[in-house]
Amino acid sequence: MAAVATPGPGIAALVARVLAHGLKGVAPFIAGYVVGDLVWMGFAATGLSVIANKFGALFIVLKYAGAAYLVYVAWGLARTPASTDIGNAPVDVDTGWRAFFGSLSLTLGNPKVIVFFLTILPLVLDIGSLPLMSFLEVVVTGAFVLSGTLCAYALAADRARGWTRSSRAMMYVRRTMAGVMAGVAVTVVTR
Repeated sequence: MAAVATPGPGIAALVARVLAHGLKGVAPFIAGYVVGDLVWMGFAATGLSVIANKFGALFIVLKYAGAAYLVYVAWGLARTPASTDIGNAPVDVDTGWRAFFGSLSLTLGNPKVIVFFLTILPLVLDIGSLPLMSFLEVVVTGAFVLSGTLCAYALAADRARGWTRSSRAMMYVRRTMAGVMAGVAVTVVTR
């Protein structure tokens, strides 16, 4: 839980998204994040980290795709007009499969996630030698902890969003979050 709760590109994307647009489409976004983490856990469990290292170019492409998604979200946030009524503000946010795949690409290319599952997790837990039922327990626990932590971030961001009722405040929140997202994209690309 501590590894998930530590802010990184995924948390920044989630918080920025919720602050700007509320909870619309957040479930598929969180699902993409969870699936991406489970893919990396599967790599660590099956020894595919060796293959992941050999196909490093593919993961560099995923990293850039994740950064491009962050830039896309930042651009949308910066362009969203202010509204006098938050409840009726125009919502131009990815939902459904677009939100899922955007989050999935961000997670698969996230250096924090890659480092955790391919270097730190194996030091704590040898998931490659676990019996199948124990591995499935780790997967279910991981999915529960990931989704619970991300939902807590989303709900907290939505609550904070409610505090900024004025259109001027929302304009500043959106532009600040756009700057944060662009900064995270730069961080992802440079790591």
